[in-house]
Amino acid sequence: MSHVEESIIVDVPVTTAYNQWTQFEEFPNFMEGVERVEQRTPTLTHWVTKVGGQQREFDAQITEQVPDQRVAWTTVEGEAQQAGVVSFRPQDATHTEVKLELDHDPQGIADTVGDKLGFVKRQAKSDLKHFKAFIEHRGRATGAWRGQV
Repeated sequence: MSHVEESIIVDVPVTTAYNQWTQFEEFPNFMEGVERVEQRTPTLTHWVTKVGGQQREFDAQITEQVPDQRVAWTTVEGEAQQAGVVSFRPQDATHTEVKLELDHDPQGIADTVGDKLGFVKRQAKSDLKHFKAFIEHRGRATGAWRGQV
């Protein structure tokens, strides 16, 4: 199991950053390799990804969701094995730290080599930068789910 931690400061209030993160179907707009995310229930998402020419599908269960604080998940079915949490910490009224922690179990030799070369860490950092650009450009979230899990 590999562990990745990355964070970024976004120039929006904590509620805006959190609300956008709850819009899982928008992830392809800022996450490279994510082709589609379907919100099947309030706590179950279905993912289709394509990384390094390999397409994978998996389901992820939201295990914890606290508005303006954190969203945690774990895969429950499919070709990817991971668990993670994204936390949101206000820096002031208009800036938020978004921190991603991801535990990833490489599947097969290509995943293992990519993981050893730091691919997952670089991808996480890049996705957070794209999230920052996406939400700062919009200035507001595309939607919100304020439920608690």
